[in-house]
Amino acid sequence: QVQLVESGGGSVQAGGSLRLSCVASGLPRSGTCMGWFRQAPGKEREGVAVISFGGSYRFYSDSVKGRFTISRDNGKYSLYLQMNNLKPEDTDMYYCAADRATCSVDVERVHKYNYWGQGTQVTVSP
Repeated sequence: QVQLVESGGGSVQAGGSLRLSCVASGLPRSGTCMGWFRQAPGKEREGVAVISFGGSYRFYSDSVKGRFTISRDNGKYSLYLQMNNLKPEDTDMYYCAADRATCSVDVERVHKYNYWGQGTQVTVSP
């Protein structure tokens, strides 16, 4: 049984930083594509950042490019999102996602991912 557990959310002022973590259990030891998504109430879930198993491929949405950095530690079955220069528009629930297949097509699309965490709230005040 696959389980993803996020942590690290919180409230910060604009310009501040947060680091999200996601610990995975039950995933295969290789080949998985993992990413971070975010969603505001009443809006669609948006792909924020994605990383391949070895880290050679990374995707960032235009809205976070240059401010957020995705990384993973496969030995610890962990995924991270370093968020710098946070803006009020980054306020959302952030979700960790994993797919047993490699990162190839549609990496920013919700339908690609088999497994989801429960989410961690990020709130950025002006």
